[in-house]
Amino acid sequence: MTREQEIYKVTLAGSVGNMALLTFKFVAAVLGHSSAMMADAIHSLSDFITDLVVLVFVRLSAKPQDQSHDYGHGKFETFATFIIGLALVVAAVGIIVAAVLKVVRWAQGATLEAPGMLALWAALLSILVKEVLFRYTVSRGKALESQALVANAWHHRSDALSSIGAAAGIGGAILLGSRWTVLDPVASILVGLMLMKVAYDLLKASVDELTESSLPEGMEQEIAAIIDSFPGITEPHNLRTRRIGNRIAIEAHVRMDGNMPLREAHNCASAIERKLKERFGPATHTSIHMEPTK
Repeated sequence: MTREQEIYKVTLAGSVGNMALLTFKFVAAVLGHSSAMMADAIHSLSDFITDLVVLVFVRLSAKPQDQSHDYGHGKFETFATFIIGLALVVAAVGIIVAAVLKVVRWAQGATLEAPGMLALWAALLSILVKEVLFRYTVSRGKALESQALVANAWHHRSDALSSIGAAAGIGGAILLGSRWTVLDPVASILVGLMLMKVAYDLLKASVDELTESSLPEGMEQEIAAIIDSFPGITEPHNLRTRRIGNRIAIEAHVRMDGNMPLREAHNCASAIERKLKERFGPATHTSIHMEPTK
């Protein structure tokens, strides 16, 4: 099974779980009169939408390089991560605003309807299902080196966390009586804030890549050490790195003996590139520029 097919399989499994959960949650939110569960249902809906986004963009990112994309299409996967982050922001803002309005009404003396047990059971079921989906998706995402799949896995985890908040708020509103029904919308606010944090992390990572941010300093130091380990190579400099979807690009200048035969210099540069690909993956883009020592 190809990498693209593996990603599709994992994402489709998540989609089935999300569809079943969001249907149950919406029913439980309406019948159980719970704003926290409605917020949780909206979160699951955003999960389902982002599953569709991943399915579309992973297929695009798997396309090989062509005349119009010399470095391949890997950044379509990064763009998918960016869209997931934006979807989370929109969902979070909507949840927080609606919940704050309910809390304001409660503070002004309005009576909020207590949530029902169905909403609590829906929250508990969601915690279990989404945690299973998270563990499955993140493990496959790391194995396949898919940023979009890992991002989608954290979307599952954020949904599990939001369900914990929803369960706490719904349970508190049920067990503590009518005076504490405000705990239900308060839980919605907490769910929204969790979503905002997850959205920030996803957006930061994807924006860094889309704006050609360098690889972490530790990785660049490792790359420089690999290059410097070859005999006859001195003064590795002008190291430039970036991420292209699920692979990385490395460009560097090195100095060699100016009297070295061209074939020998070329073989040395090729050996460096092979070593870098052994360490960072066969799809790694490498370019070693040779300069004569002074």
